[in-house]
Amino acid sequence: MNVMQKHYWLLTASIFFLGANAACAQAPLEPAQMPANTTFYFVWRGQPNAELKKTNSIAALWDDPGFAPVRSSVINAILKNSEEKPTENRLTRQQIEEYASLLENAFVLGYLSDPQKKRAEASDDSSAAKTWNGMFFVYDRTGKEAILSKAVLSLRSSEKETPQVSQITIAGVPVLKVQRKTGVTYWMEHGKYAASANEPAVLEEILSRLAGKASSSAALTDSPAYKEAHSVLGSGQVEFFLRVPDLKNVAPESAAGGFQVRPMVEALKLDSIHSFCGRVLMEAAKTRVQAVALGDTAPGSLFDIWDKGSAAPASLNFVPADAVSYSNTQINLNGLYDLAKRVAASILPPGQQGNINMLEMMAQAKLGQSLTSALALFTGEFASLQTSPSLDNNKQIYLIGIRDKPGAVKLIHTLFSDKINSEHAEGDIAFMKISTGGSSSAAGTAQWDFYHVAATSDYLVIAPRLEAVRELLAKHSQGAGAGLATAPGFQAARAQFPATINGLGYFDFRKVDWQAFKARLIAEANKTPTAKPSPNGGKSAATPTPSWMLDVNPEVFARHLHVASSASWKDAQGLHFDEWIE
Repeated sequence: MNVMQKHYWLLTASIFFLGANAACAQAPLEPAQMPANTTFYFVWRGQPNAELKKTNSIAALWDDPGFAPVRSSVINAILKNSEEKPTENRLTRQQIEEYASLLENAFVLGYLSDPQKKRAEASDDSSAAKTWNGMFFVYDRTGKEAILSKAVLSLRSSEKETPQVSQITIAGVPVLKVQRKTGVTYWMEHGKYAASANEPAVLEEILSRLAGKASSSAALTDSPAYKEAHSVLGSGQVEFFLRVPDLKNVAPESAAGGFQVRPMVEALKLDSIHSFCGRVLMEAAKTRVQAVALGDTAPGSLFDIWDKGSAAPASLNFVPADAVSYSNTQINLNGLYDLAKRVAASILPPGQQGNINMLEMMAQAKLGQSLTSALALFTGEFASLQTSPSLDNNKQIYLIGIRDKPGAVKLIHTLFSDKINSEHAEGDIAFMKISTGGSSSAAGTAQWDFYHVAATSDYLVIAPRLEAVRELLAKHSQGAGAGLATAPGFQAARAQFPATINGLGYFDFRKVDWQAFKARLIAEANKTPTAKPSPNGGKSAATPTPSWMLDVNPEVFARHLHVASSASWKDAQGLHFDEWIE
């Protein structure tokens, strides 16, 4: 996934939640109200206030009249999907708009671990074991009572088999018990809230806490895992928390086919990760996305995958000042390989552990060297950059850090010997043209989808077009000290993050030619794919251009999107990710 795609999905997810009109400042069930056995929660605190919707770049983008074609396309996509259902179950545009307004209010989705699990295991009573589903959902239905009831009835009536519905009482509240072949769901709409759970004990606990009644069990916020993660919890439009060690208890001993799940979980050393959590904050014009995996980063854990990092990625020296985007990731390749071996050993049946050594020998035969030696040829740094204002994919450039140029070139020959179309040297740089697609027949070998690779002393420079590679190499040799790293905007973005990082991203939306970008997307969408024949033997029809692409004024993006910057880093507490969109 390239940088533009990454930001596209992030923006899409953000504006999907931030696209309605009302405002709710608090979740129906805040973490301080949740029981200590909460394994997971996802909180949506409702829409931002009216002032923030004007000043925040993402919220303002959604509300901009120029963005209407994109909003309409979302509804059209849902309508198209609905057309595949029986006539009586299809949604109308009015229904979709009504149901979408439910996102104006806050909700919580969570999971409570089984409080009886340890006692059942200790008693070794197989009759005490039962499938536990601790999921729960709580929604603030203020002002949405009629729409919510309508939506629930619509969903229930659209089921292939009508469920059995009866009324019971839990915690003094009338509750609907919905019985299906796949299980039971308990649903209630009472007072300010609507709530659902699959276990009566879970719903009873949630209803008690919604009512503000004292509970004998401790709160989630008293747990060490939550206290450790507190710096990125407790606020934001979106917030999530997952207590990872509990997954070991949730994971079955084995899955279908005899695959051993629990040993694999143990080999991954998930216990070294205490929690995975994050939030989305809207602060004036900026939107901040934070995520963190907290735990023990000592050697031998899952954290070994990520490099300890540096102050500035070496590949930044290749990035010219006019670059639209740049992203960098530093991986500990040896740590990744050690993890893969541990997992492989955990899932192999007893007596077949030697197969791991066999794989090593096969790699030795194929590569002419051990996997450890092959990995040592690379630094673990992977980067990409884009210099085209129209975000032309042909000018997307990839960088792979290397330690040993002759060894890296030899390895490329070993792996892609039949894919190398041409090769030559220019000074100290080796150029290769490599095909990623091809076929052989009696008439010969046909190749397509070429990438051009330039091996320098410390990097493999890769792009779909040779001129893109040459242009970057020329700028690198001529512009020492005058690249993106010296740009004031980039330096200001970099200053937001710690001194040592193992990942860095920067996207300057102000450098995008949005009209040219739109024209390129339309041209590519209208191309006739010649590689795949149509069923009748002729050429495939051109891909229709999405209506929103034709109708939207791309300048709407220029009005609201300016810069996105991100970084990741590893410290004694865990792995951190932070991104700002403004």
